[in-house]
Amino acid sequence: MSFSQIVFSVKSEKNPHAELFTAYADNDTLTFTLSAPMTAGMTSPYLELTDGYELSRPHSLTFPFLWEARDRGIETYRLKLSLERLRGLYFASILFDTCEGKGRLSYDPTSYRLKLSRASEPYEPFGLTVYESDYATPDWFKGGILYQIFVDRFAKGSHPVPVREDAVLNPDWENGIPKYPPYRGAPLDNNEFFGGTLYGVAEKLDYLASLGVTAIYLCPIFKAYSNHKYDTGDYMRIDEMFGGEEAFDLLLAEAKKRNIGIILDGVFNHTGDDSRYFNRYGKYDTLGAYQSKDSPWAAWYDFEEFPNKYRAWWGIDILPSVNTDEPSYREFICGEEGVIRKYLKKGVSGWRLDVADELSEGLIRAIRTACRREKEDALLLGEVWEDASDKIAYGKRRSYFAGSELDSVMNYPTCNAIVDYILTGDSHKLFATVKRLYSHYPKSASDTCMNFLGTHDTERILTRISGVGEKGRSIGELAHATLSEEERTLAKNRLRTAWFLLTQMPGVPCIYYGDEAGMEGYHDPFNRRPYPWGREDRELVDFYRTVGQIRLAHKVYAKGYMKLAEGLPYGVFAMSRFDENECLTAVVNRSGKEVTLDLEAILPEGLFPRVDAASCRPELGVSPKNGRILLQSDDFSLIAHRLVTKS
Repeated sequence: MSFSQIVFSVKSEKNPHAELFTAYADNDTLTFTLSAPMTAGMTSPYLELTDGYELSRPHSLTFPFLWEARDRGIETYRLKLSLERLRGLYFASILFDTCEGKGRLSYDPTSYRLKLSRASEPYEPFGLTVYESDYATPDWFKGGILYQIFVDRFAKGSHPVPVREDAVLNPDWENGIPKYPPYRGAPLDNNEFFGGTLYGVAEKLDYLASLGVTAIYLCPIFKAYSNHKYDTGDYMRIDEMFGGEEAFDLLLAEAKKRNIGIILDGVFNHTGDDSRYFNRYGKYDTLGAYQSKDSPWAAWYDFEEFPNKYRAWWGIDILPSVNTDEPSYREFICGEEGVIRKYLKKGVSGWRLDVADELSEGLIRAIRTACRREKEDALLLGEVWEDASDKIAYGKRRSYFAGSELDSVMNYPTCNAIVDYILTGDSHKLFATVKRLYSHYPKSASDTCMNFLGTHDTERILTRISGVGEKGRSIGELAHATLSEEERTLAKNRLRTAWFLLTQMPGVPCIYYGDEAGMEGYHDPFNRRPYPWGREDRELVDFYRTVGQIRLAHKVYAKGYMKLAEGLPYGVFAMSRFDENECLTAVVNRSGKEVTLDLEAILPEGLFPRVDAASCRPELGVSPKNGRILLQSDDFSLIAHRLVTKS
């Protein structure tokens, strides 16, 4: 029996646009329909669900289909399934008997389409997430644009700030290369500063607003020894070299005037060894855990041999790990006077949780509770590098989207898939990645995904997308490496296509500071150079502005559904964002030849009046290395044919 003989569908009572398996609310009911020719001899089909959270001894549930009809040689079976008692993550497949033995319907991970196999053969199940029906995420964040800032390298500002005695100030903002270790992974003091401040961020808000930015994600700003501040010294103080409380209050006030939310980076898995709580070097006027077992913070840390042997993040002893389930620590972070609520009271709009998969689920839930108690629409994002719906960390599958954990996560899978597509033209892999990921996430989580092409932890996107790798060069050579004029032109063209495509995805696109200005750089610290004020690539800045205005002009980007076009030629990718009022369809052609697409085939069905051949061609031509965006509304069949990017 071949796959083409089987017709399978899933219909949701609550979500009419759901396809195959996906994420559903626990008050939903699904109807599964399975049809096959009588000649196939299909009998006794049933749905098998395996608990995704029980890794060692997973248990399964089975739900039989009922025979419904026989018509013109086709037999149809149906299963109606209430999700009321199925909250959690399950892995699903359909099994049945045939005249050739027991068969299974699962999915092909390379295409995310149905796959028919013998039940005894290895298979990939569908992921099925069932979440709380009242799971909601902040509307203010949806449909906007996020901008990530590494504070020391973004803008100095006009207000003087104190310089710590043990800090090294690099005065060469325009051409300075951050201090780097002799080889990758070698220890580095990270006490070199270029002088960026929160005053500087406040003074650049009009520029950010011109890009369409509606929220700013600040890398850590709490008092700490390093320039990156992921080694927190005091959660209750804004670092003086960033301008302290005064600069922070100014930034919050000025951002509020422009309707720009401020999101803070919460590093709650570890502190710095040079901190108020650990105080390894005695710089703080407190009795730290390193100094005494009687310290009020002693229970926060695990010592194997007091005081010099302790659990640390990835074994890096300047970052002692914290017991995130310790009651006193949880109260400190999540209590009424704790870290989370203190800054939300001041006017912060949300938090991004560093290394979320290393935080206990209990702490994440407590942080979400604290956020909601203080501010109903506070945002909570998590750093997760994989598909967060079935992430396994430290031998345990994590739950992020059941309804009482994260609002959403950083979207590394889509970032990597887009970059790979731009470099290789493999549209089929991009299709499978995007369909799988967004099928697994609840829609409210998809709408608040942090989508990006680069961060402080990755190469600069212009460098990465150029295809010019490190090529065995030493770290010293990488520090001074720049793209040739030809390489840079190619990379810019590719970046325009990649950014345009990213902005069409469900979620909120994030600009890593300076990417829009054409900054280059390999891995950390070369991806953290100072912003090139006055030397920006104006072409790229203008392009980012144009795409930003397109996003802000259409509400469909906030909560609209997504539809991927199927069966397109290799190298061509098309997707639509639509709601009851309009449909925006993006088409990108990374093949080496012009393609002509049938508009009826790529536009979602049944939304508005179809394209009228008398007023517009029913076909769309897309030249090589090119992209287009089309707008369809309830007022016009096709009101925009806009060339967005050429590369």
